[in-house]
Amino acid sequence: MSAVSSRLPVFPWDKLEPYKATAAAHPDGIVDLSVGTPVDPVPDLIQRALVAAANSPGYPTVWGTPQLRDALTGWAERRLGAREVAHANVLPVVGSKELVAWLPTQLGLGAGDRVAYPRLAYPTYEVGARLCGAEPVSYEDPTDLDPAGLKLLWLNSPSNPTGRVLDKAELTRIVAWAREHGVLLFSDECYLELGWEAEPVSVLHPDVCGGSYEGVVAVHSLSKRSNLAGYRAAFLVGDAAVLGELLQIRKHGGMMTPAPVQAATVAALGDDTHVAEQRARYAARRTALRAALEGHGFRIEHSEASLYLWATRDEPCWETVARLAQLGVLVAPGDFYGPAGDRFVRVALTATDERVEAAVKRLG
Repeated sequence: MSAVSSRLPVFPWDKLEPYKATAAAHPDGIVDLSVGTPVDPVPDLIQRALVAAANSPGYPTVWGTPQLRDALTGWAERRLGAREVAHANVLPVVGSKELVAWLPTQLGLGAGDRVAYPRLAYPTYEVGARLCGAEPVSYEDPTDLDPAGLKLLWLNSPSNPTGRVLDKAELTRIVAWAREHGVLLFSDECYLELGWEAEPVSVLHPDVCGGSYEGVVAVHSLSKRSNLAGYRAAFLVGDAAVLGELLQIRKHGGMMTPAPVQAATVAALGDDTHVAEQRARYAARRTALRAALEGHGFRIEHSEASLYLWATRDEPCWETVARLAQLGVLVAPGDFYGPAGDRFVRVALTATDERVEAAVKRLG
């Protein structure tokens, strides 16, 4: 039996444990700004929908209920500006990380195939390529890549970790290039509703994709915008042929979103009020943390969207991690996201107001 794990990099968060212990020893406790896990309550209307669907003794379907598919298509048209989104253009998934990790395998990729992702990126793009034996390739500009053997291209706007947003012209150019070379394009847009100094645009916007979803799929999640990381609620929108193939594969694999979570997703996508309220919380935390970091000698780059500040003191990232851990503040080292991040740290906005206030005082 071969160890599949031998293909994978060391799980990055394990390397942070000693610094977490240092930060936790602070007399006033740790301020954990590393992982980016939501800490605010699940909105009441979503909890009520979950509870109302709790008596779900039968198996759910992989494609989801018609009510869920209606919610997904309606949201995509209303929020993304997509046009004529049919049920065949949507597919619920069990959290976006599962999808990212296993997509190359489900697409049938393997040795000799290439999977591309940004040079500063969520580590799971690389993991997905390695799990199926494909070659992972990072890029600065995807249109500079050699398209030979390139089967899957990941975009990520707004970016995790940098918060960079690709504008409409950049997205249009990349979509056209991918189509010209027959490269399937998946766009991770999980932070799209969290733009601060830029308004993120979906690849499904007609100005970008020309009103056709051929060769293009967008990935969305309710983890951050609705505080549903614990629910594992995410979905795909785009090319019906690609999603139809994934649906058949996922049926065989039993990759089903639980029925109560499907009901909760319908409630979440049908309400904009809780999203605006959560945005306001994050905006206030972002303002406070940014000012405190800059006052402490940090420079913030990009960060025009998403739930992170991409910060540097122009020193090796692990020195910055150690320095902040002594203050009881835990952040993520930039090299978790690629060698190009080795002088940056990623600072999450996902801490309570009380903990953010504590971090601001310590940085001051």
